[in-house]
Amino acid sequence: MFVIQIPPAPAPVPAPISAPISAPTWDLTRGLIDATVQLDQPDGAGRRTVGTGFLVEAPRPDGTPRTVLVTAAHVLDRMPTTEARIGWRMALPDGAWRFTPEPLRIRDADLTPVWTRHPDRDIAVMELVAPETFARAAIPLGWLAEATEFDRWQVGPGDELLSLGFPRGLSANRAGFPILRVGRIASWPLTPIAAFPTFLLDFPVHAGDSGGPVFWTPGARRLPGTPTPDHPFIAGVLVQAVEVDGEGLGIGVVAHAQYVREAIALMDAAPGP
Repeated sequence: MFVIQIPPAPAPVPAPISAPISAPTWDLTRGLIDATVQLDQPDGAGRRTVGTGFLVEAPRPDGTPRTVLVTAAHVLDRMPTTEARIGWRMALPDGAWRFTPEPLRIRDADLTPVWTRHPDRDIAVMELVAPETFARAAIPLGWLAEATEFDRWQVGPGDELLSLGFPRGLSANRAGFPILRVGRIASWPLTPIAAFPTFLLDFPVHAGDSGGPVFWTPGARRLPGTPTPDHPFIAGVLVQAVEVDGEGLGIGVVAHAQYVREAIALMDAAPGP
């Protein structure tokens, strides 16, 4: 989360067409790239507050489909007005992509947040209506690691995890795709999560990365002799950078994905309007 100068608007491009974003299959890396979006809010003075979010397909209790935005709660806390922007992307006829941010209501008229915050962790979730291609790209709820996942697969220090985000508000290209980075788990113990609700990841973290997904795929390295998970999984959400006396140490703080599950359950339990 941070404040940056808003860059000049890109030159006009042809009108977009509807083209499917590949739905997540075994390749969670590509799937999460498609499902990760930039969140920002201009302040009217040439600056904007920026964070990262990702989409999860979390059906309602009655089984109907629903797309849920996941981010770090402080990303939304620091956006004080009723609307933020969410960075959708659209495919163009020539194979290029267009960055097409749209308004996202994050507060009611009385400035009451419309998202649900986990009571103990820096996690926020909210239902939203996504373009069809993004709704299809949302990651299945079942790919969020449960509280026992690390124990089940003997995840430990030195194992690699990947992360997606928008460091200092930068994207991988003009189309607004997130930047992929890799780091190694840098703390121990990792469980039980009631005692260790966050863990450390050794990779450079910058303002704007908050809320990004941290995940494992078969392409990431693990310590020899440990069992291989039978599916990719989202390990958690990046919520903080470690700093000492204002100096970044190149270490991120990750909240376990179980807390995303719990936040979604709280959203489902909340009384209706």
